[in-house]
Amino acid sequence: MIILVCFIGFLVNAQDFDRAKIDSLFAVIENNQKAMGSISIYRDGVEIYSRSIGYASLEGERKADENTVYRIGSISKTFTAAVVLKLVETGQLSLNSTLGEFYPQFENADKITLEDLLRHRSGIYNFTNTPDYLSWNTRPFTRQELLAKLLEFDPVFEPGARTEYSNSNYVVLTMIAEYASEKSFAELVREIVAEPCGLQKTAVGTHIDVEGNEASSYSKYGDWKTEVETDMSIPLGAGAVISTPGELNTFLHCLFQGDLLKKETLEEMTSLKDGFGMGLFQVPFYDKRALGHTGGIDGFQSVAVYFPEENLSVAYLSNGVDYPMNDILIGVMSIYFVMDYSLPEFTEALSLTEEQLEVYLGTYTSLDFPLDIFITQKDGTLIGQATGQPSFPLECFEEHKFRFERAMLELEFFPDEDKMILRQGGGVFELSRME
Repeated sequence: MIILVCFIGFLVNAQDFDRAKIDSLFAVIENNQKAMGSISIYRDGVEIYSRSIGYASLEGERKADENTVYRIGSISKTFTAAVVLKLVETGQLSLNSTLGEFYPQFENADKITLEDLLRHRSGIYNFTNTPDYLSWNTRPFTRQELLAKLLEFDPVFEPGARTEYSNSNYVVLTMIAEYASEKSFAELVREIVAEPCGLQKTAVGTHIDVEGNEASSYSKYGDWKTEVETDMSIPLGAGAVISTPGELNTFLHCLFQGDLLKKETLEEMTSLKDGFGMGLFQVPFYDKRALGHTGGIDGFQSVAVYFPEENLSVAYLSNGVDYPMNDILIGVMSIYFVMDYSLPEFTEALSLTEEQLEVYLGTYTSLDFPLDIFITQKDGTLIGQATGQPSFPLECFEEHKFRFERAMLELEFFPDEDKMILRQGGGVFELSRME
C-alpha cells in the first residue's frame, strides 16, 4: 500500500501549477532509467496534465504514450467493488448475504458476509502469499481449479474480527458476481463500468498484446529485463483489469460524481473501517484525504487516487520501477500544490566484477529477522532474495554497501566478519552468514 507522506502547503488553481517542473521530474527519472510509465492528472473531470516516459515494449522499441494500456493490478478491486455494489442495487446480491450461500466449502462460510469480503474482513488467507505462488501463477486456471487452490488454506482470523488485506477476497467476489449475474467478469466490467463511463481501453486483460499498444513489464537487473506474465485467470477481480491513466481518472470521476452508483451506495463504498472502504482505502497528503487504490502485478506498479474536496484525481501506471513510486507521487503532488521540493539526484552505481561480488554470496539469517536472505549473483549483478519472496537486484553505491532503491532497502556487508546489516523502513537488523 502506498501512503503519501504529509507536507505543509496550500492549494492552487488548477491552471497555476508548475507543469515544467513536473516535466523536469519525469525527465530526470527517464534519463537515469529509473522508471517507465504514464501519468495523468484530472481536475473537474478534465485532463490537465499527462506524460509518458520509457517504452511500452523494449523488444519492439515502442515508446509509451497516453494510449498505452497497462495492467493495473489491485486497482482492479475498485472496479470489482463497483460491479458487486451495482448487483446489490439491482437486487441480484445483498451485502448481508453470506459466503455459505455460494461456496459453503469455505471454513466460516456462514459467518462471512459479502461486506466482509469487500472490506478485507473475512479472514480468508491471501493466496498470493503462499511461498510457491510464483511457480504456478503463469499457467491458466479454471474457476474450479482456482477455488480448490483457495480452499487449501486455513482461515487466519475469525470473520469481522479485524481487517487484513487479502487478494482471495476479491477472487471470491468475482466468482459470486459471475454466479449471481450469469455473466463473465469481463462482461460485467464492460457493461457496468466501461460502457457507462465511455472507457474504450479498459477491460479484463488476457495475454499482453504488444501490437495493440499494451505494455510489457520489466525489472531492473543492471538493464531492464522482461518480467513473466501472470495468467489473468488467476487474479480475476483482484488484479486482472487493464487500463490507461486517463481512463482510470475518467472512471474515478464517473464513480465519485454518482454516474455509476446511487448516492447512498457510494456513501457505503467510501465509508471506512480501519482505513478501508469497499475496493478503496484512504490516502493522506498533508491535511488532504484522497480515496483510491494501488496495484502491483509482475513488473507493473500503479496508483489511482481521487481528492473529493478538490475534485482532483491522479493516476500513474508503470511497467518498470527502479525508483519508489511513492517518491514519484510525492514529487508530483508537492509540485502541484507548490510545496518545497527538490528534484531527485541519482549517482551512478559502482561497477564490480564477478570476483569482487563473490565475497558477499551466501545465506544470511538472524533470530531477530523473520526471513533468511539469500545473496547470489547473476551476470555481474548482486541478487538478493528473502524466503518465499521474489528476487531483487542490488546496486552498489559505496564500498560493501548495496541498495534496492524501489523498496528503500539497504544492505551493508562485513565480509571478514560474515555478517550483514539490513536497513529498511527505520528498522535495522544484523544477520550472520551461515557456513
